[in-house]
Amino acid sequence: MSSGRTHDRITLISLPILTGISLLLTRNAELTLWMAGSFLFGGLMFGPDLDIHSNQSIRWGWLRWMWQPYRQAVPHRSALSHGPIIGTICRLLYVGLWVILLALLYQSACYFLKWPMWNEVQLWKTTQQFVIKHYSILLSIFVGLEVGSMSHYSADFLSSLSKKIFAEKKSVNPLRFETLNGQDPVRANNSKPRSSRKSRHRRKT
Repeated sequence: MSSGRTHDRITLISLPILTGISLLLTRNAELTLWMAGSFLFGGLMFGPDLDIHSNQSIRWGWLRWMWQPYRQAVPHRSALSHGPIIGTICRLLYVGLWVILLALLYQSACYFLKWPMWNEVQLWKTTQQFVIKHYSILLSIFVGLEVGSMSHYSADFLSSLSKKIFAEKKSVNPLRFETLNGQDPVRANNSKPRSSRKSRHRRKT
């Protein structure tokens, strides 16, 4: 598995390349900006390693406590955190749960303090209109987050695969010479026949 610094380097190196590809495909600077920003955010702060205590969770600052339940519920490197697409969706849903919880707490406070409360029906209609109006931007943000996460677990996969191949090659032992008293057995064997040959020659004569 690659280290946190390696993942950060991959994200920063890939950013200009991905930005150029996005601008070439979309021909839209605004969508490219949203995608590049979300890619950077996804690679540095919203990636798969939020399921452990990592650089990504530390970068959330005093808000990193909100990822503690996530780490407890999601096993490290499981499909819910490192799975393509589903990992990003799960993290978005998790953040959405926190937003809903805060909204409910705000509504409860407004109720007890006699403050004006949100109209749930109007809020739902406003949210629908926002999603329909800014659908392309939201899609660009999701693509950026997913590609940022994809660079992470792709690097983990390649790192694990290379280590596995190296371990298999190392386990296959070629012709090895066992040492005899700390010496090469070939040298040890070559040193013995000389004296035996001389003794045999003397016996024959």
